[in-house]
Amino acid sequence: MSLRPSGTILAADPLARVAALPGVREAADSARSAVDTLLRHRVLRRQSAEVTAEASLRAARACAALEGYEISLDELRAHLARSGPEGVLPGPEETDASKAGAVTDRGTRNDAAMTGSGHPLPVVLGTVRLYAELGILVPAWERAPRQALARMHVLLGRGFVPDDELGRPRADAGTRAILDPLRLGPPPHSVETSVRLDGLTGLLVAPTSAPAIVVAAVVHGELLALRPFGALDGVIARAAARLVLIGRGLDPKALTATDVGHLEMGQNPASILRVDRAGDAHAGEAYAGEAYAGDAYAGYREAAAAYVGGGADGVAIWVRHCAKALELAARESLAVCEALART
Repeated sequence: MSLRPSGTILAADPLARVAALPGVREAADSARSAVDTLLRHRVLRRQSAEVTAEASLRAARACAALEGYEISLDELRAHLARSGPEGVLPGPEETDASKAGAVTDRGTRNDAAMTGSGHPLPVVLGTVRLYAELGILVPAWERAPRQALARMHVLLGRGFVPDDELGRPRADAGTRAILDPLRLGPPPHSVETSVRLDGLTGLLVAPTSAPAIVVAAVVHGELLALRPFGALDGVIARAAARLVLIGRGLDPKALTATDVGHLEMGQNPASILRVDRAGDAHAGEAYAGEAYAGDAYAGYREAAAAYVGGGADGVAIWVRHCAKALELAARESLAVCEALART
């Protein structure tokens, strides 16, 4: 398998070539069909706002969990009912070992504890705050993506990231370590990161015939690879992908909790790595073998690793993963609609 950086394929013929990779178009069509089925549900004629709010909450909780800051949905609901997303954090008597830095099921120590907050709630609440503002951010994202990313980091990191680092590009050297919750390895040098961000911005403002899920997956993968801020970059990457789906009309009301789909796929990391096409080498099988025992998010992490280091094959693995996550998310929101219809 080629191990050239994913930037090689993206520079050649960016989004059209990505959409033409093996299995990508089929995966995108399947995801689109699932979302269209959701959008036709009768409940959305009167209660789309409730479904959007529920999807946003579930997506935010799952997004923070993928970054290593996990609490249960019930605990999050209880906290929001008491205090709201800007409310006070729990005191020491309310925390337990798992929240204060115990080793998580991914085999890494919770970064909230490592940076001194002692509880995942600052990041979880910041993610809730960010996801609640995504609809408002769409115009800024479509006009000036890099400025929108900085604003997103400010919304997210308040109370966790030092004020003088909010919304600012990371430095190559400094006192704060660059966080790597997905274990993707060191990010590119800050100069290369800036160049690639400019290239990504160019892709976003240029016309393309690629499906929205392909665009969202490329944005998501590039931001995971670049880690432009050095902290909470995964949350920013997933939020930016959600912005693409909203702004490009695939999920205009933000009804799908795509991050929940990423979590669900963690139970079977190898499933998306194979190309169901006679005669093709099953690209990416090596990544599945690298999954850590007990890693609940292995599917997401291994697909991201494929994007970062797997060339064209890795990009295809990643986009198919993202499309499947969207499909699963649409089905979950469909179940929410059915539950509302029975009430």
